[in-house]
Amino acid sequence: MTTATLTLQAERLIARKKLIALAAPVLIAAYLIYVFFAFDVPGLRDRVSLDNMNTLLRDTYSYKTHVTQDNRNGEVSIAIEGERKGTYPQGDSPDWVKLGPATSVDLGDGHLITLGETVRYDIPGYGTVTARPGRSGVNAELPPGAVPDWINAARNRIAITTDAGRLTITRNRTEVFRYFTGWELFFFTLDSPFHDLSLTQLIANGDYGGMWSDFWNNKMWRHADVAWALVETVLMAFLGTFGAAIIALPMGFLAARNFTPLGAARFAARRIFDFLRGVDGLIWTIVLSRAFGPGPLTGSLAIMLTDTGTFGKIFSEALENVDDKQIEGLTSTGARPLQRYRFGVIPQITPILLSQVLYYLESNTRSATIIGAITGGGIGLLLTQAIITQKDWEEVTYYIVLIILMVMIMDSLSGWLRRRLISGDAS
Repeated sequence: MTTATLTLQAERLIARKKLIALAAPVLIAAYLIYVFFAFDVPGLRDRVSLDNMNTLLRDTYSYKTHVTQDNRNGEVSIAIEGERKGTYPQGDSPDWVKLGPATSVDLGDGHLITLGETVRYDIPGYGTVTARPGRSGVNAELPPGAVPDWINAARNRIAITTDAGRLTITRNRTEVFRYFTGWELFFFTLDSPFHDLSLTQLIANGDYGGMWSDFWNNKMWRHADVAWALVETVLMAFLGTFGAAIIALPMGFLAARNFTPLGAARFAARRIFDFLRGVDGLIWTIVLSRAFGPGPLTGSLAIMLTDTGTFGKIFSEALENVDDKQIEGLTSTGARPLQRYRFGVIPQITPILLSQVLYYLESNTRSATIIGAITGGGIGLLLTQAIITQKDWEEVTYYIVLIILMVMIMDSLSGWLRRRLISGDAS
């Protein structure tokens, strides 16, 4: 090859690299422009609801008390989050609600609502809103002038949202919402003798067994059910992960080139691994739930199928890279095949096996949450139920915090086990 030919090839290579360098930014820009319009990014501003976002965010760290009047008979009920399990006994109320023929609700900062045949809301800086709900509608009367955007008024419904609270009036019901920071009734419900006691009073009371019973059997927060759901989620991940490892180890020998000389057997084993891990765990969950019905066992089987394919590939590759000298040394002593595998092969792949299994156990703990939401088991089911109701988002926050803590604990535990079992370091 002449010098001129080499020079020409070098020039062509340099020109090709320059062309690629120029084309890459153009392709990236074209892709971003496509995404901008294909995903309707310009319309995002019209779809975003800052009010809904603010309400959702506030619901995660606060609770609301509902004061409800039945406009047909005048009966007033008060409940935390509007739940029957959080309803105040008849004739009882928080200190900011004064029961009577005309029940008054003090929302603070001068916001005062009076319930009765005529509903009044005195709003500082705006005026008084009155309504006479009946068959003809809510019959609302507003102060003169333009209606502010925080009042939504129609013939059969009026909703007023202020910083102090919210008032909703329909023909059949008047409802007042007042927000408070915290998770009310998290420890004790209204019917518990320990409700509203301070920490000092609880310590002085001394009935720790009764306190634990009332806390553990809390009807609103269901701590006992939540604890079992967490255990169920971990068990789902544990059974699926270690079940997959037990199945994949012998199949890994079948797929390893240096242990299975028959090509057809290796090909079949590898294609089985590809099939199992090629189908996502959520797809397996849906298929198995149709076959076996909902339940945590279905979730465990879904994890097991997916991880069997993954572990089979990992274990077979690890087996193909073992040191043959140790196997040959055992063979020279007259060791049988099972003894050669047990003492010459397994010790070599144990660090990889344990490391991968423990890592996937940690990862599957998170996956079991989503799988549980589909199969009806574990903390995922409770989380899904809380999200669907769109009422008690503080419960959603509670479950998410518990899931994060569970993952952190599993991460620390798996890391400690890896160090302890593989390197012998227990620190």
